[in-house]
Amino acid sequence: MNLDPGWLLLLSISLEVWSVPLDRNATPQEAQPPQEDKQEDNVDTGLYYDRYLREVIEVLETDPHFREKLQTANTEDIKNGRLSKELDLVGHHVRTRLDELKRQEVSRLRMLLKAKLDSTNTQSLQMDHASLLKQFEHLDPHNQNTFEAKDLELLISTATKDLENYDAERHDEFKRYEMLKEHERREYLKGLDQEKREKEEKRMEELKDKHRKHPKVNAPGSVAQLREVWEETDGLDPTEFNPKTFFKLHDANGDGVLDEQELEALFAKELEKVYDPKNEEDDMMEMEEERLRMREHVMKNVDINQDRLVSLEEFLKSTDKKEFNNPKEWDTLDDTKPVFTEAELQRFEAELRTKEEELGRRAESLRQEQDLLKERGKALEAQRREYQQAVLEMSQRKEKQAVEGQPPTGPNGELQFHQEMQKLEDQGAKAPVEQEVQEAQNNLPAEPPQNLPIHT
Repeated sequence: MNLDPGWLLLLSISLEVWSVPLDRNATPQEAQPPQEDKQEDNVDTGLYYDRYLREVIEVLETDPHFREKLQTANTEDIKNGRLSKELDLVGHHVRTRLDELKRQEVSRLRMLLKAKLDSTNTQSLQMDHASLLKQFEHLDPHNQNTFEAKDLELLISTATKDLENYDAERHDEFKRYEMLKEHERREYLKGLDQEKREKEEKRMEELKDKHRKHPKVNAPGSVAQLREVWEETDGLDPTEFNPKTFFKLHDANGDGVLDEQELEALFAKELEKVYDPKNEEDDMMEMEEERLRMREHVMKNVDINQDRLVSLEEFLKSTDKKEFNNPKEWDTLDDTKPVFTEAELQRFEAELRTKEEELGRRAESLRQEQDLLKERGKALEAQRREYQQAVLEMSQRKEKQAVEGQPPTGPNGELQFHQEMQKLEDQGAKAPVEQEVQEAQNNLPAEPPQNLPIHT
């Protein structure tokens, strides 16, 4: 997907960064980035709704009317929402696709929130309620089925705000990383005896000294730094350095501006002087923080309109400044003051202890639940064994009775069919009596005799 510069002005997104092979034999005027055979490499914005944002932009750019408006829009038109009103004029198939994307995003966020609710207890849920609601800031909460102008306006404003805060969040993450590293270092040393602690402290200090011994780092954006890229990366004659040609060489996607990723690519040679992933003393997290500091330095001095992009005009104006030819010496992280104070470290350690205690309580609760489940499992296993034993005994008893020729017995040892046998015996005892009565009845005359003598 290829973003129009209008989107880049607002969102500072470089969706396509291409690796551009240069003709080492060409003159500076001929050394232009080829427009064909571009290798696509999507760069994530870091936003939690990055995919949704990209898909919406991709669909909107398929509409000729909206794309035309986007090309002529300026930053203010996008920020104040005027561009969002053009959504009513896009094609029906575009609106249908946008509706589908929105429903998918709503469904995704619902699943995300449900997962958080299922894994969070009531107390922490109340504390985190604001962050849960924040997940829907880029969507119209009153309409969850169709994509309207309000959705585009919210998406733009939320992405703008989040990207502006993104660098601050990266700095904060690095500070927490450094405090955690220092905390672990101190805890590790506490566990050593005096001799081993002194030896380890000496080793750590030697690593720091080794890290500090690196070549001079040129100030980012200075003529010395750009000439070094021109010569060592681009393979061109340093005496023929030309700012305009340099800009076009490193405008990798040819959109007429240098975005943040294209600028950061210029600092690779300077960072290699200080950080090597093979060295124990070099921390790659510090390298990323150094890269961010360099980019912010260039943006502060070159990006005149603060749109997070460097245009050719802005770039050429920066070469006329005094700082371009005579910059101050660049101080790396090792030369600057620590990113945290002792008081901040103590608060961080107190926070760690609180979290460890909470995790300990949860672990104890889980252990108790596990013990209870084990006891229940043992009881169920004992019952299962009793049932198996009872079944085995009954089977053995039946087999024994079958061998001895006896009828099978019931659970209490009584003979089965006992009642039926008793009935047969009773019927056998009663049969002779009933037979005699029947014979007497058969011998009686059919009518009583007549004129029998009467005795007086």
